[in-house]
Formats: sequence, structure tokens, C-alpha cells
Amino acid sequence: MRVIAIEEHFNIEEVLTAPEQGVRQDPAEPLLYDIGEGRLAAMDAAGIDVQVLSSSTTSVQHFEPARSVELATKVNDHLAEGIARHPDRFAGFATLPMPDPSGAVPELERTVREYGFKGAMIHGHTNGKFLDNQESWPILEAAEGLGVPIYLHPTFPPPEVFQAYYSGLEPQIAFPLSGAGWGWHVDTGMHVLRMVLAGIFDRFPRLQLIIGHMGEAIPFSLARTESVMGRMGRPLKLERRVSEYFLENVFITTSGYFTNPPLMCALAVFGVDRIIFSVDYPYADNGEGVAFLKAAPISEEDREKIAHGNVEALLAL
Repeated sequence: MRVIAIEEHFNIEEVLTAPEQGVRQDPAEPLLYDIGEGRLAAMDAAGIDVQVLSSSTTSVQHFEPARSVELATKVNDHLAEGIARHPDRFAGFATLPMPDPSGAVPELERTVREYGFKGAMIHGHTNGKFLDNQESWPILEAAEGLGVPIYLHPTFPPPEVFQAYYSGLEPQIAFPLSGAGWGWHVDTGMHVLRMVLAGIFDRFPRLQLIIGHMGEAIPFSLARTESVMGRMGRPLKLERRVSEYFLENVFITTSGYFTNPPLMCALAVFGVDRIIFSVDYPYADNGEGVAFLKAAPISEEDREKIAHGNVEALLAL
């Protein structure tokens, strides 16, 4: 069985050690730099055939606009070189300089047309602005026109959100809880709901969005959200039901979620054709991810779709 993983991260030292990162540190830093033999050995040990690589959350989205453009270009050029060395093992999602939307569009176009990148990864909000903000519309329009998806990945909460929800806790509890322990996932689910309810997918009906971590809590709550938002004559000026946007414009991945209950929920709500395998390397273990995929209580036909079939069709791999 061919196995393709698509939320797999890398970065360059100039980004991770930039003064703009402040005291923020990435515990996976040494592994992020490797898009060569060490990474391939880890993939081979787990039985992963292809990784679609993207920059880590400590990316360029909170840099000044000109600096963001400069470093996004360097990240993408570095990734293209790594893919060129191993074109049968790696593909890529572009890093976009989101603080400069006018620079993000040509960078997306450049990386897709010149390097064959499969789309872009955007790490949540940019300085508190979400993708339903009109400044981002040209980027979404460009992705739709190029026929490539946007992978919407979590990011750190704005300072005001962190203060409201996580202050008063010990730092060793507050920071992981605001991130991968909880906050990242519900924040990203909220981000996608904003896009749906703001009519983004009516404006860009062919745009495809990917979200990780078994749907960022959306599968569990989608029916409730649709029910509540449709009551009492709320002015939802949408062309489709809320759930239809998720089932027609959103793919979800298994990244970092390697237990059966979330998978069963995702299958029941989204259906197997909208689920794609991912690990979240190097923040999650390749072997654990593949073992979960192989042991999941699903049919072999569904396992093949999740392992490679769905993403081959979406990304033309």
C-alpha cells in the first residue's frame, strides 16, 4: 500500500533563529532542517513513500512585510532544491508572506508554476486577521485559479486571546494548552467556520481547503453548528447549507490524531473521500501514524483512499 503524508514540516535556520521569533523556540528544530537522508530514513523505517513538505508554525507570518517576502522566498527556494534532489519522495506546499498580501499572490503563482508546488500552507491568522478578511481574497482567488488547495494550519493565539483564556495558569500548562493541547484546534475550526459563514466559498466555489488534526473539532460539532446558525431567521446569506461547504470544499487529515474514535466521527460526518493521511512530522511519530492507519477498523478500500488515493486525486501526485 502506497502511503503519502501531507502535513510534514521543515524550516530553515534563518527563520527559526530570527530575532523576530523572540524567545519562541521550536523543540523539533534539528529535525526540521533535514530534507535529505535523515528524513528519508525515518520515512523508510515507517513505510511512508511520499511527504508533502511545508514550513513549521514558527514561520514568516508575524514578520514585517518586506522581511516576510524575503524569507518566504528563501524557504520556498530551499524546499524546491530538496524536492529536486528527491522528486519521487517529496512534494511541497508554498510558504506565503501573508503580512504582504500583494507579495503573497505572485509567490504562490511562482512556486506552483515554476516549482510544481501543490498549493500553500497558511498558519492561521496573520496579526489577528483571518482569511475571510478582504485583504486575503486575492490569495484565495489565485489558489482557486491555479487549481491548488490551501492547507490551513494552526498558529499561536493573538496576545489578547492568550490573556483571556490562558492567563493565571503556570506557563508549562498555559502554552501547550493554548497550542497543540487544545487551543490550536478549536481556533482553526473557528477560522474555517468564519470563512464559511462569511461566504468565502460562495465567492470562490472551487477553492479547496485542507485542515489537519482530524478536522480541528469540526466533525464533532458540525451538526450542532448548522442547527444553531440556521435558527430564528439568522441572516445567513449563503447559497448552501453550512455542512455542504465542509463536504464540498474542505478536506481533513489525520495529522497527530492516532486513535479510532476521532476517525470514526470524521468518517461518519465527512465520509472517506474527504480524509487524507498525515503524520505531523517531526512533531508526531511516523511509525505511530502508519501503525494507526494500518490497524484502523476500516475496509481495505477505504484504507487505500486515506493512505494515498484521495490525495493523489487532489494534488495530482
